[in-house]
Amino acid sequence: MQPVYAYCIRMITAVRGLAWIGCLALMAAVACGSSPFSLANPSVDATYTCPAGAANAPYDLHATADADNPTSQTVEVRSVSAVMVVSAIHGAWQQKVGSQYDAGQAQFSPKTIAAGAKAKVQATIPSACSNGKHLGTTDNYADYSIRLTVVTSAGTFNVTSTNTHRILAP
Repeated sequence: MQPVYAYCIRMITAVRGLAWIGCLALMAAVACGSSPFSLANPSVDATYTCPAGAANAPYDLHATADADNPTSQTVEVRSVSAVMVVSAIHGAWQQKVGSQYDAGQAQFSPKTIAAGAKAKVQATIPSACSNGKHLGTTDNYADYSIRLTVVTSAGTFNVTSTNTHRILAP
């Protein structure tokens, strides 16, 4: 019985030492600011009313996302692009749910996010709408979720708007 007891004590002592090493490594990682750069809470303009008679009329859609840079390095924002995905339609909308429109590159700011800083990344996305004559009194509209691809020096981030953007064609 004695040899089993001694073996168990040696194992507990060995595991306890490894646990301390793990704790020290975790504390060092937190102290050195190794939490990754992140983007959160992406949102877009709620509604755009397309003017009557418009034919592929351009307009700007605005998006924002909260950036958090807890690292010790400045993060450069290199590009922002957007894809609009139809999530719901009403009336005689020409696109089907699931249809995608690649809006391409967006103008954005800021270009850099300082070490240890938080910022709101703002993007202006080029879009367009058409609103020809339609019968009846019901409005036509589509709701779009917006997928942003943000390329930074800390990696590429893909985020989808937490709200939808409605194009209304009264």
